Amino acid sequence: MLDQGVSIKKFNTFSLPAYAQQLVVANSAQMLRDAWRKAKAEHLPFLILGAGSNVLFVENFLGLVVLNRIKGISCTEHKNAWHLHAGAGENWHDLVCYSVRHNMPGLENLALIPGMAGAAPVQNIGAYGVELQKFCSYVDVLDLRSGRLRRLTAEQCQFGYRDSIFKHHYISGYAIVAVGIKLSKNWLPVLGYGDLSLLDDLTVTPAKIFDAVCTMRRNKLPDPAITGNAGSFFKNPVVNSEKAWELTKKYPDAPCYPQPDNQVKLAAGWLIEQCALKGHTIGGAAVHQQQALILINQNNASGKEIVNLAHYVRAQVALKFGIFLEPEVRFIAAHGEVNGTEIVS
Repeated sequence: MLDQGVSIKKFNTFSLPAYAQQLVVANSAQMLRDAWRKAKAEHLPFLILGAGSNVLFVENFLGLVVLNRIKGISCTEHKNAWHLHAGAGENWHDLVCYSVRHNMPGLENLALIPGMAGAAPVQNIGAYGVELQKFCSYVDVLDLRSGRLRRLTAEQCQFGYRDSIFKHHYISGYAIVAVGIKLSKNWLPVLGYGDLSLLDDLTVTPAKIFDAVCTMRRNKLPDPAITGNAGSFFKNPVVNSEKAWELTKKYPDAPCYPQPDNQVKLAAGWLIEQCALKGHTIGGAAVHQQQALILINQNNASGKEIVNLAHYVRAQVALKFGIFLEPEVRFIAAHGEVNGTEIVS
């Protein structure tokens, strides 16, 4: 524990007892830049957090944490689509609720994903067959050094599976301040995943999909307000068709999702479950009993215990299937983000 510092336990959904040297709340782009200047002047590492819903503090952070709380939702309607502009500090689920409530369909499959709107393009968040990149029209980015704002098109964001340019070129010295969403009036439901496949595609409505997604997530996923977690800990692995064929030959019920590039996405949760790891604990960390893809802070876990559990889970899946899982969660060490895959290898 730091001699002097600020607890950030309530600002990370793992509820880990981590500390930062300083904590600042930013309600505007100027406040973000002021925080950046303060960190640079005092030679402190700098970290921007939204809801802290996709981070794992493996150590206390020896720098300044700034909470991005830029608010505001506006909407303009055009002939073929609605265009939403959301501040980076808007709660993502609230934004989905706003769109459903105002009869602007498209985001309903992404209901109840924890976090802020500004984090959505970083991860290219996705669930139940839908990813943000399908709807993202632009991302407004602040250059913290110069103070200049730049609007990146969806193509410039270089979206991939749980990936974007914000994890690479724009990982340091920049801050997302707003996200643009385009919702087509030519709505088509996406019903290929989970219990959504039970819905009638002729009578289904966005509200029905929204309700079904919320029910599924609440039934199988732990509420971080009650049990510390960061949602899906590992990415679903993508393998070549030969590897997928080998898997389904031995395990005919293995979930497989063909991709446009002829590769196949597998279900990381299923792989972990086949290793009989549900409920497995290391210290205060555990694999969730209902959804093996989620690691939880079951009993005052430390960041190190979460890391040790992730390492064990990854090793067991590799031993049984020859598939190496990669963390989806961002790992934060004393001076900033570190490579999670290397940490759990």
